[in-house]
Amino acid sequence: MVAIRVSGASSVSDDEDGMEVDKKDPNDLSEYKLDEYDDDVGRQKGSLFSNIKGLTYYKDNEDDPYITLKDEEDEKEELEVYSTDNLLVAAKTEDEIAQLEVYVYDESADNLYVHHDLLLPSLPLCLEWLDFSPGTSLEQPSTTFGNFIAVGTFEPEIEIWSLDTVDALFPTALLGRPDKTKAHVPTPLGTGKKKKKKQKPRGIDPEHHVDAVLSLSWNRTHRNLLASASADKTVKLWDLSRELVDGSAGGAIRSFEVHKDKVQAVQWNAMDPSVLLTGSYDRTVRTFDSRAPDVGVGSLLGADVEAVRWDPWQPQCFYVSLENGLVVNFDARMLSNDPTAVAPTRFTLAAHDGAASALDVNPHIRGCILTGGTDKLVKVWNVNELEGGEKRDVSLVTSRDLGVGKVFSASWSPDDALTVAAAGSKGKLQIWDIAANSGVRKSFAQKLREANRTVKEKQGDGLVGVASDDEEDEEDEEGAC
Repeated sequence: MVAIRVSGASSVSDDEDGMEVDKKDPNDLSEYKLDEYDDDVGRQKGSLFSNIKGLTYYKDNEDDPYITLKDEEDEKEELEVYSTDNLLVAAKTEDEIAQLEVYVYDESADNLYVHHDLLLPSLPLCLEWLDFSPGTSLEQPSTTFGNFIAVGTFEPEIEIWSLDTVDALFPTALLGRPDKTKAHVPTPLGTGKKKKKKQKPRGIDPEHHVDAVLSLSWNRTHRNLLASASADKTVKLWDLSRELVDGSAGGAIRSFEVHKDKVQAVQWNAMDPSVLLTGSYDRTVRTFDSRAPDVGVGSLLGADVEAVRWDPWQPQCFYVSLENGLVVNFDARMLSNDPTAVAPTRFTLAAHDGAASALDVNPHIRGCILTGGTDKLVKVWNVNELEGGEKRDVSLVTSRDLGVGKVFSASWSPDDALTVAAAGSKGKLQIWDIAANSGVRKSFAQKLREANRTVKEKQGDGLVGVASDDEEDEEDEEGAC
């Protein structure tokens, strides 16, 4: 704090005791020099703030001592995402804290980093990207687009978060929020102190889930539709174009009870957008038209379902990965009206020692599939149709432990034909460019030519991950030598 004393004119008089006392005229404002207020020169020389030269004086903000947010432009540039970047979203739980991590992958620089993260109120189980803004009308397509992620957790509600908002505190929308009077907590049976309390199973509700959401699938044709599979044994259909009330999009528009146990996986058929594929812990897989679910077909399997995927190259065929490590390929036209019957398969693949927990089909190369398992391996397979189309030649192209632990998720890049992203139990995300392997390039050479895609030979092992603090410190030390 600086104390400033200003001297001015005063009148002197004698008080009753003869003492001299300063008496100011309250109407005398001469000390403030108001007559010189409009005089720029005088104001600059006599003003208390004469050291200020004006905000426009400094040509560069770096030279202006009164601007303290000089790094704002740098921060804005760091947050900017370019059209050449790839975005990846991963759900992570550490020390009982759940969050979404949004990664940016710059392929040209082989750089992977966390762009921003979002805290979640419950432990996440599944994710689904969508570009439809919840609560907007289909009649206004210009306002419906955006980057959103639907999150299924141990809670019955489905949260939809905007990826275009950094540090969002609340989700954009909630699906399936019930009336506040309806508790999700199971009701105990019995009230006597000596009786052992048992949990009463929660009754199925047609408008919302009553247990954890295990899988989500967004309909890319009918963009306002989202399907969800739950541990409450139901599959539900949501309309994202409904008006939001207090952030809630209301209840489900349809509820399907097509399984007798937890529904682990659900996916829309991209070529036939009214058809759903589901897999359950009742060891059955089922495909049905969402407009007439009672006439669906299915098959009994030998183990619990881990993941399901339609084949984009053959819309009537799909893959199922199982807890026993097998991957099975079906033709939906060969399934039975009785889902407890065992339908014929096109081929069966012994993919992993342990659960085949991850599965994806390459959208760029026909007959190229990706699997991941609890044996910590990620594998790429080549499926070739033999003459006549009745038999297939399935071969392992490459296999690798990416250091992510037990593989929980693995998927192909939507842009690059030979780039894979995988994540697992260690809470790590890895990018694997399998084109760095000469054997891979050779195995898929013909198929790449048929798809009019060229792959450049790359140096290194093809792995790109987020550098840890220890690794960055080591690089700095090496650079300082």
